[in-house]
Amino acid sequence: MGIKIAIMAMAALLLPAADAQTPTVDHFTQSQLLEKAKDLSEKALGPGGTASSKLNEYSSHFTMIALRTKDGGAEIHENYSEFFLVEQGQATLVTGGSAPDGKTATPGEIRGASVQNGTRTALNPGDVVHIPASVPHQLLVAKGVTFTYFVIKIKEK
Repeated sequence: MGIKIAIMAMAALLLPAADAQTPTVDHFTQSQLLEKAKDLSEKALGPGGTASSKLNEYSSHFTMIALRTKDGGAEIHENYSEFFLVEQGQATLVTGGSAPDGKTATPGEIRGASVQNGTRTALNPGDVVHIPASVPHQLLVAKGVTFTYFVIKIKEK
């Protein structure tokens, strides 16, 4: 009888976990992503030169659409790796090197003025980029260009 009770108790404990891990299938067409990005364009034209919107959150990652109209600063995500899928526009991605003036903006997120001594990579529509956790990176955008990209942020640590 004790074994039956233990099995029933374990099953009851596992049921909520099973529900929490029910797979969700999301599908965004390119036109849907660009429409969501269009809604952000006014904010991206502001002084910060950037805007983003979270699309969905999952157990270990989340997706977002982002726009940039100006150079960004250095970013280091200590706990998340990122994938970028370029939707529109061109930018230069600077990775590696260092962010010598970096300061913690929020736990696990370091921001600085720029990445120094990094590798420069030209980004164009259709390009996919993976940036591992803890790698300094920065996006540079030419004047008059709107750079639109889909982001997957994956919790690594």
